[in-house]
Amino acid sequence: MTTSDTRTLDELGYYLLAGAAGQGPAALPGEARQGEQLGFGTAFISERWNVKEASSLVGAACAVTSHMQIATAATNHNTRHPLVTASWATTMHRLSGARFTLGIGRGVAAMYQAFGIPAVTTAQMEDWANVMRRLWHGEVILGHDGPLGKYPVLALDPEFDEDIRLALVAFGPNSLALGGRAFDDVVLHTYFTPETLQRSVRTVKEAAERAGRDPGSVRVWSCLATVGDHLPEDVRLKKTVGRLSTYLQGYGDLLVETNGWDPAVLKRFREDPVVTAVPGAIDGKATTEQLEHIAGLFPDEWFSAAATGSARECADRVRTEFDLGADRVIMHGATPAELSPIVAAYREGDARAGARPSRL
Repeated sequence: MTTSDTRTLDELGYYLLAGAAGQGPAALPGEARQGEQLGFGTAFISERWNVKEASSLVGAACAVTSHMQIATAATNHNTRHPLVTASWATTMHRLSGARFTLGIGRGVAAMYQAFGIPAVTTAQMEDWANVMRRLWHGEVILGHDGPLGKYPVLALDPEFDEDIRLALVAFGPNSLALGGRAFDDVVLHTYFTPETLQRSVRTVKEAAERAGRDPGSVRVWSCLATVGDHLPEDVRLKKTVGRLSTYLQGYGDLLVETNGWDPAVLKRFREDPVVTAVPGAIDGKATTEQLEHIAGLFPDEWFSAAATGSARECADRVRTEFDLGADRVIMHGATPAELSPIVAAYREGDARAGARPSRL
């Protein structure tokens, strides 16, 4: 067996419980074990307020794996007290043997408003990152008064000296720049065009350099929807048309503007009677017939920002993300079992061209 058959694919990640929740949280241990067996370098966990509470899932993933990295991408900094978050991260760091990355994101403003939670600002996330690092290195913070809030005392343990990676899920230029100057990993959004990916990487790296950091030390992850044609057509529709449509339901203006797409297409999508008839998130609620109709509302260009086709075509598309500047790639929206043929094809590409070294 060659090195390319067995090496850990540090440059590749995937999501546990991809989508709304997959088969539910009980599926996580099996998905974590299988992902590690396939050789993925990192398993990501996203949080939803149903049965995807991040700290519980992280603990389970760390417990059933031995060498794969476990990362949140993302939870939110403003739904837990900073001491709760900092102690949770330290616990996971030590429990996993330093395999844990704490990743946050800005969240959806409309949801925060509905739940009575103040909106997140860039300044808050930067202040939070600074506070986390200080706490993990044993500092007692007295009289903190900053964008994060006012706290008379923040402290964990004066003997702590922990280097725990921080990740930021970034979308717009402000959060991308923040990732470059204050975080270790930056996770981009799904359905970024090649031009958007290149621009995003450039924004992150330039911000890191301006902050006096080594740009190469900040890892930028492309989040690439990866849906092979070995999957049934109805599943592919849910993972491509359904997933993109759900993003457009939540923050379509931002995604369209970021990619330079035609806003008239978004308007047509929003006004379509089939779209308006779906009672909730399209990837979770739409029927196959509805998805087939919705697919016709979009130009083919909008779906080209994903890895589709045969397993080899998907693997080649993943490699293109590296050529465009990504340090690492998340095969997004599919389980390890669904990704297995694509990982095999990726390893075959290693054998053809020589194993790709991890960029960072």
